[in-house]
Amino acid sequence: MPVDIVRRESDSGVRALALGTMFLCVSANPAVDKRIRVAEFRIAAVNRAKEAIPEPGGKAAHVALALRALGAGPRWIGFAGGATGDFLVHGLESLGISVLAVPVRAATRENLAIVDRAGIVTELLEPGGAVSAKELGRFRKACETEFARGRKALTVILSGSLPPGAPVSFYGELVCAAHKQGCRVILDTSGEGLRLGIAAGPDLVKPNREEAEAATGGTIEHNASASTLARQIALMGAGSVALSLGKEGVLWLGSGDGTTLFATAPEVKGRSAVGSGDAMVAGFAYAREKKLPPLEALRLAVACGTANCFAESPGRIQRSDVKKMEQRVRVNAES
Repeated sequence: MPVDIVRRESDSGVRALALGTMFLCVSANPAVDKRIRVAEFRIAAVNRAKEAIPEPGGKAAHVALALRALGAGPRWIGFAGGATGDFLVHGLESLGISVLAVPVRAATRENLAIVDRAGIVTELLEPGGAVSAKELGRFRKACETEFARGRKALTVILSGSLPPGAPVSFYGELVCAAHKQGCRVILDTSGEGLRLGIAAGPDLVKPNREEAEAATGGTIEHNASASTLARQIALMGAGSVALSLGKEGVLWLGSGDGTTLFATAPEVKGRSAVGSGDAMVAGFAYAREKKLPPLEALRLAVACGTANCFAESPGRIQRSDVKKMEQRVRVNAES
């Protein structure tokens, strides 16, 4: 495999640059997602699939697809290796995403989602192939080139897990490098990578309940305790915090004055909630670029996450669904 960075620019990506609307979706551990539909999933038994559909995946890909649906021209950068890496890159391109692929020796991982007729999803996520120090260096350099290219006009979105071989400080290093160029940064990851990433001072972090509890050592039992943990995360370095509590809603802690808002989405019966958090991140990124006030930004982000439940696959939200859901999202100020 050639070691040079493969740069691919879709027409939408070029137009986005010209208009100054710039989003860089960073995927250190991308995947091809294979969705298998079964009538009923049974453990320790033979399960016959009704269909098996492979698609470009990974959290950053879902964010890019949701941004594209909102009318933005996002750019995706990530590792790509082997036949699955080629499938991932070509798949994103065919969906109108501007792609920068950094070749690696290990094949891009495959994730499996088993969906039964009741809509229950069982996910099996591969860890991904190990990356070398040289491959990490090329990836870091490619990101830094994009940061310098976009500067203050660029919103950098760091999403998903880190591959084996990458230091847990990797996202934190990218946060610092992006800030040096004046870029805004949104971080959505987990574990030690999240904790060290928060310490680097991203503009927004979007942990879920489990991730917030792991990062702070606290426990969320109600809105008050969720607010307490969000403030702890802010004290750790985050500019603002969007704490996802699943069906219970989203708590948003703003920067500066410490404004706290709580949003609840309507109950919907959709295909799947997989990728809803990524669609929410896309909503926050888009709202920040449009300079929406906090209440409107939170409403849009939650509407994007809810609209994802109706999407045929993760991230492929419909703008019409987002608009409908915006009218049904409830946002209240927390004391």
